[in-house]
Amino acid sequence: MLPDPSTTSAAATSTGATTPAPASSPHDEFRRLESGLDALQTVPPTERGPFRRALDGVLPPVLLLVALVCAWQFYTVVAEPRPDLYPGPLNVAAAIGERWADGRLQQAVATSIARGGAGFLIAVAIGTPLGLLLAEWRLLRRALGPLLSGLQVLPSVAWVPAAIIWFGLTDATVYFVVLMGAVPSIANGLVSGIDHVPPQLRRVGTVLGASRSQLATLVILPAALPGYLSGLKQGWAFSWRSLMAAEIIAMGGSIGFGLGSMLQQSRELADLPAVLATILIILAVGILVELVAFAPVERRLLRRRGLNPGAHR
Repeated sequence: MLPDPSTTSAAATSTGATTPAPASSPHDEFRRLESGLDALQTVPPTERGPFRRALDGVLPPVLLLVALVCAWQFYTVVAEPRPDLYPGPLNVAAAIGERWADGRLQQAVATSIARGGAGFLIAVAIGTPLGLLLAEWRLLRRALGPLLSGLQVLPSVAWVPAAIIWFGLTDATVYFVVLMGAVPSIANGLVSGIDHVPPQLRRVGTVLGASRSQLATLVILPAALPGYLSGLKQGWAFSWRSLMAAEIIAMGGSIGFGLGSMLQQSRELADLPAVLATILIILAVGILVELVAFAPVERRLLRRRGLNPGAHR
């Protein structure tokens, strides 16, 4: 005699038997682990609107800049130095206005930002996998690590003469110099971040059945993001410096007109107000990229990891 389905169902319910849940993949386990760790370490932030956050990030450097310009103008009024050797803020502002009126300033800024951004993205695409290989492959790190650190110390301007001989007066010369300055910084920053990853995370990933590649991309790389971000910031700084050095030295040919070229032209004309104006613009672009691109990402990352509680009070 066949058992009654209702009786069987009631018996299964009374004994607490349940249908087994489908097995989750290692990828889902890693995601849940990362979310749990982030939730455990997160410091509850004080709610602030977007305008307040932007104001807190932009207002302090703007106020400092205004104070420095006022002190500069005060010196020129009181000391009355030679305007050709010690131009005041008004002279520099007039030089910026002249170059804006003839369109050279817009062209130079657009060319340099496009080159710097493209070179930085290429450096990230090269430096990230290189850093992962160095961190996970000890033999490669012992062989290539000292060379990479030496390249990071080597001034990027030293590559300009060789790049001109290899590539001529083309944009390839500029991009080569940018890559040689940025790639070592990005790779070493990632290696440093991975070195500070707690070993418990590696063990957890291994217990969950992660392969070597999954362990590197799903466990180690997310855990190393603070150090990696520091490497990216340093890589951008080296990219921008290398770009300016290449544009100052490599002029002519098919190389476009950038901020470095404008700085060199102003020097050849002994136009100190224009030189100072170009220097200030180069500085302003670097600060703007830091405030707009890197600072918000860094604050959000540190807030998720609970590493910067004082910034949210």
